[in-house]
Amino acid sequence: MYDSGQGVAQDYAEAAAWYRKAAEQGDAVAQFNLGSMYFKGKGAQRGLWRGRTMYHMAAVQGYAQAQYSLGLMYCEGNGVPQDPVQAYLWLNLAAEQEIETADIYLDVLAEHMTLIRYHRPGRLRSHGNSGIKKNQ
Repeated sequence: MYDSGQGVAQDYAEAAAWYRKAAEQGDAVAQFNLGSMYFKGKGAQRGLWRGRTMYHMAAVQGYAQAQYSLGLMYCEGNGVPQDPVQAYLWLNLAAEQEIETADIYLDVLAEHMTLIRYHRPGRLRSHGNSGIKKNQ
């Protein structure tokens, strides 16, 4: 309501305060919206890491837009170290929930990761196998 100015005067700081309350209660949409406010510096002091944290909290709950946004952050290295493996993971989850533009990034990342595999084979091994059990 305060974010968009629907029925009230637009007030980003007030919107951030309400999103924060809901985010603390585990609301994924509020976590995503608060993360976006941190990311853009609207209604809250700009903080890419805080934005990433909020996106991550919403993403692990299955919120597709947060998965997509988190994937883009890792893809572009915006606020986090660039990491094609993390980017692929989050964008793939978003694509499974019909976020169509995620597929475009996935195609680019798949090609990039193939190049990494052939030119730096240890890179994917160090990211991809952590905690995964193999059939013996």
